[in-house]
Amino acid sequence: MFTGIVTDVGRVRTIRDTNRDRRFEIETGFDTSTIDIGASVNHAGCCLTVVEKGPGWFAVEVSGETLEVSTLGDWAEGRRVNLERAAKVGDELGGHIVSGHVDGIGEVLSVAEEGGSHRVRIRAPKPLHRFIAPKGSITLEGVSLTVNDVEDEVFGVNLIPHTWDVTTLGELKAGARVNLEIDMLARYLARWRETA
Repeated sequence: MFTGIVTDVGRVRTIRDTNRDRRFEIETGFDTSTIDIGASVNHAGCCLTVVEKGPGWFAVEVSGETLEVSTLGDWAEGRRVNLERAAKVGDELGGHIVSGHVDGIGEVLSVAEEGGSHRVRIRAPKPLHRFIAPKGSITLEGVSLTVNDVEDEVFGVNLIPHTWDVTTLGELKAGARVNLEIDMLARYLARWRETA
C-alpha cells in the first residue's frame, strides 16, 4: 500500500528483455541498504517488486501484462520516474490509499499555468471515467491528486508549485500518456452497485 506522496524521482539506468518479462534497473536517492529484496516500490503508479539491488540502484522485473496496461512499455533509458516506498503502519497518510495497480492510461490534453499552479486536463479511457468525481482522489503517475472538475471522460487537476517541481508531473505536455489509478473507495462502491 502507498499514499501517493512521491519521495524520490529515480532514473531508468538500464532496460533488458528477459525470457519472461522486462527488467529495469532504477537509479535512486533512496538508501538501498534499507530496501529488502522482495520489497514493493511504486514506480509512476505501478507497484513493482525489488529483485536485485546495489548502492544507489535496484532492479525490478515487469510482466507483459503490466507493460500492456501501463506506460512502462514506453520507458527508455534515462527516463525520470516518480518513486514511493511502501507505507508502514504508523506512517502519515498525506495523500490517499493507493494500491499501485494501474487502472488505465490517460491522455494529457492540455497543461496551462493558472495563478502559481498548473491546470492539467486529462482524458480517461472509457469506462474508467465513470469512477472519477469532482473533489475525489486520483493517482496520476503515482502522485495523489484531487480532481477539480469532470466533464464526460475529461477531468482536470491543479498542480501546486511543489508538486510541479519535485515530481515528473512538471514534464507533462499535451499528448503525454499517464498512468491512472482511481480511488479505491470508488472501485468498491461501483462493484457493490453492480452486484446489489
